[in-house]
Amino acid sequence: MKNGEILTGWRRTWHEIIFESDTPAGRAFDIILIFCILASFGFVMLESIGEVSAAYGGILRIGEWLFTILFTVEYVMRLLCVVHPWKYALSPLGMIDLLAVLPTYLGVLFPGAHVLVSLRVLRLLRIFRILKLAHYLKEATVLRSALNASRAKITVFLLAVISLVTIIGSVMYVIEGPEHGFTSIPVSIYWAIVTMTTVGFGDITPKTPLGQLFAGMVMILGYGIIAVPTGIVTAEMSRAARKESEPVSAQCCMACSAEGHDADAKFCKYCGAPL
Repeated sequence: MKNGEILTGWRRTWHEIIFESDTPAGRAFDIILIFCILASFGFVMLESIGEVSAAYGGILRIGEWLFTILFTVEYVMRLLCVVHPWKYALSPLGMIDLLAVLPTYLGVLFPGAHVLVSLRVLRLLRIFRILKLAHYLKEATVLRSALNASRAKITVFLLAVISLVTIIGSVMYVIEGPEHGFTSIPVSIYWAIVTMTTVGFGDITPKTPLGQLFAGMVMILGYGIIAVPTGIVTAEMSRAARKESEPVSAQCCMACSAEGHDADAKFCKYCGAPL
């Protein structure tokens, strides 16, 4: 299909209901969907409680399957109501919609996998569009742009941290040794990660004065390291905010399902399809 192709007939009607929230029918559909997501997540939480599961496990499982079938039908309808189904299926929201139905089916083959239906809570991200909070859509665009721009810097930072904790762990292994709980270099690296991130589980602690001195230096270093990614993302968010100063609409593209278009846009800025 070409980018300029638009939906007609029942596909266009259902697209407006399922993907848009500007009409009464579309808004009602999205609100009902939100309640279904919350209810299905509530069923999963209740099933994890031993007493409730023992008394009402059968009912909860039936409810989970009903919600799964409902979400499966909705997912298929979403694929049928876009110009390019594969683009939607591979988009972030499309992948989340798929993950919302897969765990229950996987639970048939792998017992316990059905608890992953808690991933359905990610679908609540649609609430920003449902409530017409276009301002939040713009802020989400700014955050996404900042994270993408920070990717290379964060990758370099993480590689540097991995190298650093490897060196610190190796040094601590030499200082303390197996007799003080540092039984191997991997265990010592685990201690370095816990210490540098200021988590401090306390399951492994240095016993020698030299080890304690070195640990104190690692803790102080950890405070400085934690601030680095925050500064990187903050700087990129400031740049992205200056670029995204124009208001955006909550309209969804019929071709690629992208959101965050300019308020006066006539065509999708990602695929060129008419809005």
